[in-house]
Order: sequence, then structure tokens, then C-alpha cells
Amino acid sequence: MSHGVGWVGRQLHKIDRKDPLLPMFIGEYHISIDDKGRIVVPTKLRETLALGGVVTRGLDSSLFLMLKGDWEKLAQKLGDLPLNQANSRSFARFMLAGATEIAPDKQGRFLIPEYLRVYAGINKEVVLVGVHSRLELWAKDKWLAYAAEVENRAEELAESLTGLGL
Repeated sequence: MSHGVGWVGRQLHKIDRKDPLLPMFIGEYHISIDDKGRIVVPTKLRETLALGGVVTRGLDSSLFLMLKGDWEKLAQKLGDLPLNQANSRSFARFMLAGATEIAPDKQGRFLIPEYLRVYAGINKEVVLVGVHSRLELWAKDKWLAYAAEVENRAEELAESLTGLGL
């Protein structure tokens, strides 16, 4: 099962998040992972991910998959964090040390390294979740539990974001 849209932009290696035609990830895609740790990129996302990207440890036991331009911006921000603060060093290590470049093969598959699958608890079923400038990869059971929890708290969460103009 999959739904959502992966918008295709221009010059994927030069991303400007102010450009209204740039790639934006939305939707939810339920896919299987093969015995070698590969997933098949959904058809709607193949052109957007044709040049590859970077996958790394994410938050909430997920993985983050970003296009290279967006990854470079995040990596620069992480690199600019103050070295004299332990939390900054720890978070930068968490994100950067786990990162690896990925590129789809001719069949539209890409390999998720074992250490990242273990971190996220991904075995056979994975859910790709579009979150604007990144895809999150979740173990199916973890995603379903998380999504149910957030759905139950949606109004509370919306109210807490009132000051952000949403």
C-alpha cells in the first residue's frame, strides 16, 4: 500500500528550499525489504531519488533519507555547533557518524546498511514517510504505534503549535 506524492524538482544536486518547484516528500509508502537489506524505491519517488541521497539515524527510532543538497545543509549546521558543549558534540556524532550515501540500482533498489536497520528495528516491512525535505524510514510496527499515538493527540499537538502561526 502506498499513497502520497513525490514532487520532482530541477537540478536535484542544487537544492534551494525557497524554490517552489523543488522536490517535496509527502505521503506514506508501505514496502518490503529483501534478504540483502534492499528496498525498492516507490515509482512516484524514483525520479526524485535518481541521483541518490544520504541515509542516517533519525529520531524516534526512524532513519532519515535526504537528498544530497538538503543533507549538506544539515551537515553544515551540525558542523557549526559549538565544540565546547557535550550535547552538541553528541548529537553531531549521532547524525554524522551513522550517515551513508545511497544510490538506487537499475531496478530502483537501494541498500539500507545493517547497522541502520538494527538501529531502526527494520526487518521485513518498512514504511517510508514523506516529511517535506526528507523521507523517514520506519519499522512497520513502530510506525503504526507512533501514528496511532499522534492521531490520538492531534488536537492537543495543534493547540501547542498555535504560536507558530499554523
